[in-house]
Amino acid sequence: MGQIFLVRHGQASFGQANYDQLSELGTQQARLLGRWFAQQNQQFQRVICGDMRRHEQTAAACLGELTQTIVEHERDAGFNEYNHHEVLVRHRPEFAEPGAIQKYLRSTPNPQRAFQEEFKLAMARWMTGQQDADYGETWSQFRLRCVAALQRVHAAAQPSQDIIVFTSGGTIATLCQHLLGIPDRQMVELNWNLANAAVTKLFYQPDQLALSYLNNFSHLELLGEAGSITYR
Repeated sequence: MGQIFLVRHGQASFGQANYDQLSELGTQQARLLGRWFAQQNQQFQRVICGDMRRHEQTAAACLGELTQTIVEHERDAGFNEYNHHEVLVRHRPEFAEPGAIQKYLRSTPNPQRAFQEEFKLAMARWMTGQQDADYGETWSQFRLRCVAALQRVHAAAQPSQDIIVFTSGGTIATLCQHLLGIPDRQMVELNWNLANAAVTKLFYQPDQLALSYLNNFSHLELLGEAGSITYR
């Protein structure tokens, strides 16, 4: 039986002009994950990254803590995140203006709660399929893309390999939805609660993929300091 470790990237730069890069804390989270793997004597026979910058930065920081010689990274854009900015702007077009989201959140008594509510509504609009023409990638297309990427990894996997995939929260939540058969609404809830640099592990056999554990961030609890656990 082999293992596939799905790693959500470390904290990215939410609210900045370029979201697709790790914050200082995000880099530290990835390093803590690598130290935890090293303490477990965990080694990997394959390393796969989505082609977003935050995926590559997380992989570099995490794997840099391991003592093994890391095999060359494989790239698979199928593990990329959906366009969360587009999803949000199609729901609230005024958010397209630079700084508009931050301005709106500053005007609310509970910015995190306000953003979560807007995000849920934006995701619901995207997932209905009734406005598919508004999106560069529909929900159905995103879901199929993620599942196809996992199937490619599974199909190429050798017996009893340990494979690590650096990806994003929406991708991981969607793959768990596929494996567990949960509805769209619960996928959104799961996505919202995946921690940065958390690990979701799958077991595989030639004809089977199964969830072993979900959203493990014990390495951040054990090795990190106060504030090491984040979700955005």
